[in-house]
Amino acid sequence: MRLRSTVTHVPTHRDRTGLERQLLRWSRLAPLLKRPPRTASRLQRRLNRAADIADLRELGRRRTPRPVFDYVDGGAGDEIAMARAVAAFDRIEFRPRVLRDVSTVDTTTTLLGRSSSLPLAFSPTGYTRMMHAAGEIAVASVAARGGIPYTLSTVGTTTPERLAATVPAGRRWFQLYVWNDRARSRALVERAADAGFDVLVLTVDVPVGGGRWRDVRSGLVIPPELTLRTFVEGALHPRWLFDFLTTEPPTFATLESTGPSSVEEMARTMFDPSVEFDDIAWCREMWHGPIVVKGVQDPSDAIRLAEIGVDGIVLSNHGGRQLDRAATPLELLPDVVDAVGDRLDVLLDGGVRSGADVVAAVALGAKAVMVGRAYLYGLMAGGEPGVQRAFDILAADVRRTMQLLGVRQISELSRDFVRLRD
Repeated sequence: MRLRSTVTHVPTHRDRTGLERQLLRWSRLAPLLKRPPRTASRLQRRLNRAADIADLRELGRRRTPRPVFDYVDGGAGDEIAMARAVAAFDRIEFRPRVLRDVSTVDTTTTLLGRSSSLPLAFSPTGYTRMMHAAGEIAVASVAARGGIPYTLSTVGTTTPERLAATVPAGRRWFQLYVWNDRARSRALVERAADAGFDVLVLTVDVPVGGGRWRDVRSGLVIPPELTLRTFVEGALHPRWLFDFLTTEPPTFATLESTGPSSVEEMARTMFDPSVEFDDIAWCREMWHGPIVVKGVQDPSDAIRLAEIGVDGIVLSNHGGRQLDRAATPLELLPDVVDAVGDRLDVLLDGGVRSGADVVAAVALGAKAVMVGRAYLYGLMAGGEPGVQRAFDILAADVRRTMQLLGVRQISELSRDFVRLRD
């Protein structure tokens, strides 16, 4: 008895190049056209397609009114300092080691006396709920899940008490601008301490507000006003406008409702331009945890702060938002680390857009980096899920870069693995 073959013969022919081809059949094409099951929302799928922080920036630009986006994306003056901070990381040249077992890597580090899952902290940012109604709560929630510190700004749109009550887990730092009214500054610091914040970040590079021409040209005021121009911008971004009109209006949460209408006006009328090195003792008297001074831009200032006994410094030009053409933090880093790196934690911010940037800064001597714009792009792109995507992108890139360098743990990173090209 002869068995019948179940194999279907598919006619083939050779084309002019000699390649054997077969007729295109629907049975072969159909499986390729099947759409994968949708297990996430449309927004989440869009966020998942963001490969890097630049993709989140573009998505945030499309979903946010122009004045709001420019507030995040812009810098002072001609934005030279901001551009240089980003470009400095383009000068990084890695020197990987091969034939190392990097099947697992450990990204944890010790930061100001406590463990952090990454050499990374979320920077303080002002008026965060203008970018998305979820604001600081969303950012702090992602930081808590990710095991890194989050820093609440003096000019944030959420109070220390509300943040602590809503996001009780995680590590919270508090950023202070010293006000002309020192009693109010003290009261605010005491509120942060009572709410469980464990590090005070004293920002010292804002004696006056920087000239941010993008904000001037866009007519940005705080809170945003519904003029014809802003209404049209909002109508072009209906999700942002809906959130703005149906949630609590964003305000400077630690100030009275009749406060200044811009950060520049606030710096001019409320911040104390007379703050000096001697005022660190005043901070130490009212704050019993670690003190970090943010805005250091010269090795001599770093040395003096180490002698005073602060616990950490942040090399920062305020993201290029204060003095244009100011020193580039990454280029300052090696000299500052050589001068004071054994006496305090040296952090860095400005221009960090990838996990590779994080690894490069740590290899050059930074204890950790702080990022602001990177997570704000995610916040504008999609609220808390967008911030989570920004964190995931940075964390994955840190691990990948370490593996490609042949490094198994953060403590192994050194200048042997990196240099700044001329």
